[in-house]
Amino acid sequence: MVYLITFACYGGHLHGGESGSVDREHNAPETPILTVDSMRPAFEAELMNQAPYRLDQIRHDAVLEAIQEVCVHRGWVHTVVEAEVPPERVMGDFKAYASRRLNGMRLDEPNRKRWAHHTSRRPYSMSSPGRVTP
Repeated sequence: MVYLITFACYGGHLHGGESGSVDREHNAPETPILTVDSMRPAFEAELMNQAPYRLDQIRHDAVLEAIQEVCVHRGWVHTVVEAEVPPERVMGDFKAYASRRLNGMRLDEPNRKRWAHHTSRRPYSMSSPGRVTP
């Protein structure tokens, strides 16, 4: 199985925002993304108990290295992940390795929220070599 896995930092991609997003009802192939709704991001921001988490260059590099490390460790191909496990496992490993790397660097407070709770993990099929289609 091939997955396109994306995950966002805590508070960095709220539903209904201009950048587009998917929720549980829109997280399937060929379903449209959520329409822009100025009320929804404001509502979600009110529910946050920490400031949004931002990746500066040091944190960005650490997360990328951690994702590359988990792909090597699990035998997955980087960027396009082909794995014989559910996408939640792939996503969880990416987040866990990245968090361990960032924790080891001691750049943030120990209880810092870094990742959005839900992520997009739509299954994709390879229709032809080098091309991924929903």
